[in-house]
Amino acid sequence: MSGVQAACRPACMTPASGAGRLLARVGQRWASSATPVAALRGVTRGSAAASARQGAPRQGLPGYSGLRPSGARPLLHPSLGFAAACQLSGNAGPQRRLSGAAGAARAVVAAPERPSLRKASSEAVQKYGFTEVEGEYIAEYNAHAVLYQHNKTGAELMSVASDDENKVFGIVLRTPPQNSTGIPHILEHSVLCGSRKYPLKEPFVELMKGSLNTFLNAFTYPDRTCYPVASTNLQDFYNLVDVYLDAVLFPNCVRDEQTFQQEGWHYELDKPDDDITFKGVVFNEMKGVYSQPDSMLARYTQQNLFPDNTYGVDSGGDPSVIPDLTFAEFQDFHRKFYHPSNARIWFYGDDPLDKRLEILDKYLSEFERNEAVHESEVAIQPLFSEPKKAVHKYAAGGDASQAKNMVAVNWLLAEDVLDVETELALGFLDHLMLGTPAAPLRKALMESGLGEAIIGGGIDDDLRQPAFSIGLKGVAAENAGAVEGLVLSTLESLAESGFSAEAVEASINTIEFSLRENNTGSFPRGLALMLRSVGKWLYDRSPFEPLRFAAPLEHFKARLQQQGSKALFGPLIRRYLLDNPHRVTLELQPDPALGEATEAAERERLAAAKAALREDDVTALIEATQALRERQETPDLPAALATIPALDLADIPRTAATIPSAVEARGGATVLRHELFTNEVLYAEAVLDLRRVPAGLLPLVPLFSQALLEGGTADMDFVQLNQLIGRKTGGISAYPFTSSRRGSGEPVSAFVVKGKGMAGQAGDLLGLMRTLLHDVVFDDRARFKQFVSQAKARMEARVVGGGHSLAATRIDAKDSAAGWVAEVMGGASYLRFLRDLEARVDSEWDAVRGQLEDIRRSLLSQEGAILNLTADDKTLHAADGPVADFLAALPQQGGPRHEWTERLSAGNEALVVPTQVNYVGKGANLYAAGYQLSGSAYVISKHIGNTWLWDRVRVSGGAYGGFCDFDSHSGMFTYLSYRDPNLVKTLDTYDGTPAFLRSLRLEGDALSKAIIGTIGDIDAYQLPDAKGYTALMRHLLRVSDEERQQRREEVLATSEKDFANFADVLEAVRGEGAHIVTVASAADVEAAAKARPELQLAVDQLL
Repeated sequence: MSGVQAACRPACMTPASGAGRLLARVGQRWASSATPVAALRGVTRGSAAASARQGAPRQGLPGYSGLRPSGARPLLHPSLGFAAACQLSGNAGPQRRLSGAAGAARAVVAAPERPSLRKASSEAVQKYGFTEVEGEYIAEYNAHAVLYQHNKTGAELMSVASDDENKVFGIVLRTPPQNSTGIPHILEHSVLCGSRKYPLKEPFVELMKGSLNTFLNAFTYPDRTCYPVASTNLQDFYNLVDVYLDAVLFPNCVRDEQTFQQEGWHYELDKPDDDITFKGVVFNEMKGVYSQPDSMLARYTQQNLFPDNTYGVDSGGDPSVIPDLTFAEFQDFHRKFYHPSNARIWFYGDDPLDKRLEILDKYLSEFERNEAVHESEVAIQPLFSEPKKAVHKYAAGGDASQAKNMVAVNWLLAEDVLDVETELALGFLDHLMLGTPAAPLRKALMESGLGEAIIGGGIDDDLRQPAFSIGLKGVAAENAGAVEGLVLSTLESLAESGFSAEAVEASINTIEFSLRENNTGSFPRGLALMLRSVGKWLYDRSPFEPLRFAAPLEHFKARLQQQGSKALFGPLIRRYLLDNPHRVTLELQPDPALGEATEAAERERLAAAKAALREDDVTALIEATQALRERQETPDLPAALATIPALDLADIPRTAATIPSAVEARGGATVLRHELFTNEVLYAEAVLDLRRVPAGLLPLVPLFSQALLEGGTADMDFVQLNQLIGRKTGGISAYPFTSSRRGSGEPVSAFVVKGKGMAGQAGDLLGLMRTLLHDVVFDDRARFKQFVSQAKARMEARVVGGGHSLAATRIDAKDSAAGWVAEVMGGASYLRFLRDLEARVDSEWDAVRGQLEDIRRSLLSQEGAILNLTADDKTLHAADGPVADFLAALPQQGGPRHEWTERLSAGNEALVVPTQVNYVGKGANLYAAGYQLSGSAYVISKHIGNTWLWDRVRVSGGAYGGFCDFDSHSGMFTYLSYRDPNLVKTLDTYDGTPAFLRSLRLEGDALSKAIIGTIGDIDAYQLPDAKGYTALMRHLLRVSDEERQQRREEVLATSEKDFANFADVLEAVRGEGAHIVTVASAADVEAAAKARPELQLAVDQLL
């Protein structure tokens, strides 16, 4: 976990996933969420940190999951949710109620042909007060699952034994809110701010500093709150579990109003004549969420579909309502719902099974059964008798001509959780209609010309009642009414005609491959299983059902073959969509005045609050503000810090782990092979030298990637080619990769085509990768213009939702060629290029098409090409013939290599967008200032992010995140903030970092914690495909195992003196060579310019 990753998590990221919602994404550009730099874990910490710039930071800070924004699923691999729908053993049946021996009487005995069930000993079950309710061997994951109930409290435990060393614990509570004050979200943050056993300000942060965790986070959903942890180190795992259990069940926040104020909301006033302001981490987090049109669409969708139950309010909190929340209500919510009787608890992995029960009983036995937990049951939303329409507004930017409407058609599908057979069928239907660019409903919407990009995630069965949503963004006002008609007419056509045999085969292969591969990326597999299981378990259904898929999938395939797609899917389309009256068509319209009106309403509310204060009240508020800030900025006492369990440096391996790699020269090309067990899956990357592409064509490369993946050939249209890829492989993606390389002024830049398939599909996989590179034709102007519109819509959404990444990219582009390349292919310059390109596609299509061909001609060359293969030895050998064929098809020479020397001009910038919060960046190149790399820099930068920036930018400043990133390849050290109410104050904090380091005294085990936490980042857990990709990155960046060992030794030898010395190095980020880029509102930029004219911010209205 990098400094960026450790800082915060996006407010709307959904950690779990329902079957249908993610089914629609299975196999589609499967590598796109795993950015190339992310695979550098184990190379340097700085490069891993840089990956988080590609989107909102992924892990580390408790965050709100709330509603699902369309298309935002960066944490999860698409396979995570599908198994929840993959049971065909029968209907869900009556709700399951556990009651001691009555539940135990239904215990399931494993079938004779299956392994003996691994479970806790009967002595431990009895000793620690549990009853075994049910047990089952889950063959799909070679896992042994047993459901227990704690006799005294009724708490339920799923104990899953497997050989997976990545152990997972989680405690999940039903927490349905009654209003939009954000109680569940604020509690989720607050309980991790000190507890009975760990009485320091933020045990969570101490764990981030010095743990080897592979996952550390918390999630708030519309109806539940989850607290999961994971680690491969057993003692570290036990430490994490203990801190989390104490935090959830015995938090200090229910007795400490200052924690509630810090994490939720409070008035802030420094001087009598100042204006009062609102502060609070969740308050500002949600202001950021409410600044994003896609997030607002998702919220309005849910509220209009569920007007009568808990889903009709916002569990994350509406910023206009959060200040209505009282501390007494906050306390009462914890008392009701944070109780073992309301808990679903999960253990997974290779840890001792008896110990799980012992750990839990130590906490659970302090409670009595609480019947009030029935208040947490989620009520059913009654179905509508007729469709409805709704119109809402979103805050648009200063250029009203650029703003367009969003239109989504939404259905609530059923009155309760679906039976498993229907759920599975709807999941396949969702994938067939929307899951690929060739899927007919998606294709019809994109080719209609009514909008710029798809919105809505298809089926969403995360909540008690499943829903379906689809629509378009970038819709002209005069076309808004046509979107619903197009959706309905396309559904009518599909109900009548069904789907082609090729489409069905591709869908089945894609889904089945994803299920059997079980590749969850950096997300622990045990946590993915927990979130699947909870999707049923939470509503008193069986927690086992979501974990089985093999037999149900075979049954479904047999039904499909027997009945045909029309007979199977046609009635589903009619019943759940066409003939379903619970339909809401939602239109979101741009309003350039809404942002200022919202801010004005807040100012009026604050002015009224101050006007109501007496003189002594004003004095008291100033004193309270100072007291809270003093507490926030005062370090914990050594005695409190000592309560947090920690590993010893002696427990850390001294030697860096290596990845098996064999390098073979093939003419001018190189073949890299990594022999690892992959369960007969071949992972392949074809890497071509992007330096052969002229600088002027680089902005076209991302669209060239999409054109390859979503185009046709002379023999196949894009639908046929897309279906062929789905039938014969596990997925193919393409993207550019660029990085600086330490010691070289020239960037490393490559074009990567990435794919995977079973061992027997090696020929198909590499053959199709070859077809994409050589044979796809660029002859469809209308379709290419769709790509441009989609890319523009994605970038505009990223500007508001991920401004920190935009700022970081912009700063890098002022310093290096690699940074400039990344910026013109994914930053503000790229957005401007896309806006111009839309017009050029119409007026200069022949020239644009010629440039796409020029890119291909430049790239295709054996010289400098790399083929990276990861699999077991047998599979690698089976791929020898296809590898030779792939390389032989490449020309000996491509275009000449180009010198890229471009940079953005120096100077500070403010990119103005419609937002209620800011993203503030500042950076400079440490190598240019004379710094010589040492591994201690990784330790120090991580410590800065977890202490100084966390305390000043997040805790007292009120931002959702504050962090720093040292890219050891380029030398760039960058400060960034995320959803930040401040601008100038945050810059002052950045400039105060050297003084912080000089005054720092690392007492007790603070230094060893910082070192251990850094090693945890370096040794991050990886699945085999990620290891093979990491080895490729090391090869490209020339990071040897010897250098990695040297850096590791430097990390382990870090001293307090290194921190003081690094203070001098960071003076460069205060000096004239530093660059400032902020993404902020016009009002905050104007205020900053007035307060600090010496910043000389060049203002650019981006949206």
